[in-house]
Amino acid sequence: MPQTMQHHLPESLVLVIFGGSGDLTKRKLIPSLYQLFKQDKLPSRFSVLGLGRTEYTDVAYREHLDEALQRYLSDGEYDASLAEQFLSSVYYLPMDPASAEDYPKLREQLKVLDGRINNPGHYIYYLSTPPSLYGVIPQHLASVGLNEEGEEDASGQPKTIRRIIIEKPFGYDLQSAMELNEIYRKSFREHQLYRIDHFLGKETVQDIMALRFANGIFEPLWNRNYIERIEITAVENMGIESRGGFYDQTGALRDMVQNHLAQLVALTAMEPPVQFNADLFRNEVVKVYQSFRPMNSEEIRRRVIRGQYTESEWKGKQQRAYREEDKIAPDSKTETFVAMKLYIDNWRWQGVPFYIRTGKMMPTKVTEIVVHFKPTPHRMFATADGSTVPNQLVIRIQPNEGISLKFAAKVPGSGFEVKKVSMDFTYDQQLGGLASGDAYSRLLEDCMLGDSTLFTRSDAVEMSWRFFDPILDLWQEEDFPLYGYPAGTWGPKQSDLIIEREHSWTNPCRNLTHSELYCEL
Repeated sequence: MPQTMQHHLPESLVLVIFGGSGDLTKRKLIPSLYQLFKQDKLPSRFSVLGLGRTEYTDVAYREHLDEALQRYLSDGEYDASLAEQFLSSVYYLPMDPASAEDYPKLREQLKVLDGRINNPGHYIYYLSTPPSLYGVIPQHLASVGLNEEGEEDASGQPKTIRRIIIEKPFGYDLQSAMELNEIYRKSFREHQLYRIDHFLGKETVQDIMALRFANGIFEPLWNRNYIERIEITAVENMGIESRGGFYDQTGALRDMVQNHLAQLVALTAMEPPVQFNADLFRNEVVKVYQSFRPMNSEEIRRRVIRGQYTESEWKGKQQRAYREEDKIAPDSKTETFVAMKLYIDNWRWQGVPFYIRTGKMMPTKVTEIVVHFKPTPHRMFATADGSTVPNQLVIRIQPNEGISLKFAAKVPGSGFEVKKVSMDFTYDQQLGGLASGDAYSRLLEDCMLGDSTLFTRSDAVEMSWRFFDPILDLWQEEDFPLYGYPAGTWGPKQSDLIIEREHSWTNPCRNLTHSELYCEL
């Protein structure tokens, strides 16, 4: 029977964070590393080296991060004594990551840390920086030999760990992604590259694979013969906050669709790998991207809707429009909403539409996949209003993580009236809340273990961009419509047009337990 690949944690390691004084580091990376420390999942000899232009001493940097732990950890997770132990292994080096002259200084500092923890040069570099530095840093690391893994051991594995984690977006379009890939090929080998997508670190995303491939009742139905359509929604009930400068150059398609939503489509549609290891799993992801049906200009106009939120009164106060946000151009055409209908041209999914949407300033924050099964071929039973009861499988990724199966059941009493009921599974009630585990903790741990399964490979990046590039090109070259939608609504009315006439978008609020906690309707 095939077994999953075994991975081992190194005894010593230095994690180098480029952008160590930035927002992602204090909000996500350091709290995630603290959780791994608390769970005894870090190497026994471990150090963090933060890098940035801000001037900090080691002591001042630790105090800064201690404040961040108290602010961003969930209630009850912070322990002052444990935090002090963890932060005692954190150091800081002021440097300019864009300047080649500063990298010899970095190399010398790493030698000092190696001596303190008896580390044979095992380094992981985390690029928590603006995307403009993604192509610069690997070249500067290579210029001082900090990319080299050295000799291989008897098993063919390098004796020295040198890995690099790259945040999204990886490229701005296909051309820039290919150029980035070429830069990394010259500086690192593919097995050293860990392109991170934090969506794949979520337990409920990984559970899509367990749901499909560990249960004999679903896989026989998981195809065009039984499934009518699939919806994937990932929306937020907030605006761009302080990310105006970044977001106005990026937009919803680059920020969410090309990576997060494409990955969710791939996990939902992929074939089962022969065994669960990084290469075979990622091969199947690439096959899904290769099967995306290309769209010509006319099809893009009919199947892709972009929108931008406008001002409205919501949540008891006046919400400003996207163009009124800080650092946003008053005539900006950057999309904050995308809805799309796509097809996968292969044996399993031929003719089954996949509907995906994402947006800012939506009525709720929710990510879910809804699988709509085909109706029975003959209606024997009726509902009170004469409608049908469709079978649906709802996979809730956030919030209230779980799975819900919708089906018809007879209403007690005389006659044969039926109504929709559901069987619900939630992580917090049945698996001890494991789904709330931190995605960054999982992915950081995987990188330390050398498990690249949940990280994106170079060919997948390029194949995804190859599909979405024509959409971006059309938006630039022609007067493609940009529809407004009031903040707090489900997006432009025009997005309803891409759903077939007899269908409509599923309202995620109806799938949430205690929906009043999440939905402003």
